[in-house]
Amino acid sequence: MNEFRGPVPAPAFDAVSPGNYLGFYGMPMFPNVPTADLEASADFWLRGLGFDNLFTLPGQVVHLRRWAFQDVLLKPGTPAAPSAVSISFSCVLGELDEIAKRCAEIAPGCTSGPELMPWNSRELTVVTPEGTKVVMTAAEPIDPDGPVAERLRAAGIDVPRP
Repeated sequence: MNEFRGPVPAPAFDAVSPGNYLGFYGMPMFPNVPTADLEASADFWLRGLGFDNLFTLPGQVVHLRRWAFQDVLLKPGTPAAPSAVSISFSCVLGELDEIAKRCAEIAPGCTSGPELMPWNSRELTVVTPEGTKVVMTAAEPIDPDGPVAERLRAAGIDVPRP
């Protein structure tokens, strides 16, 4: 590890979200999501996925954000064809069920999971109204002496022991 500390909390069953960040900064990465209905898409991302509206230029762009560095630009256009490509956003374990519930209330059948992945994260997949595949991913804590840690070490990933 190095001295850089991002907004994602350390894996823990009781990890707390750092909260949405509404300050301005140079964005290092962000997806542009075309949508035929800016209002409906923004509503889903806001109420379902828990983003905030950083700003809107009516008819041109809706800039959404959750945590720092979790930016999305919704723009008018023809939605992309379904794809295996997804956009992943970190969250904490305690957020997954609530996000799934909110999204399913808005668009029944749009979620799958949460599912434990081989790389030790629990992931909820959500397909938004414009067809974007969003993965909300939360790291599971690792017992440094347990089987998951041993499997990761066998793959060349250093899992520190306290």
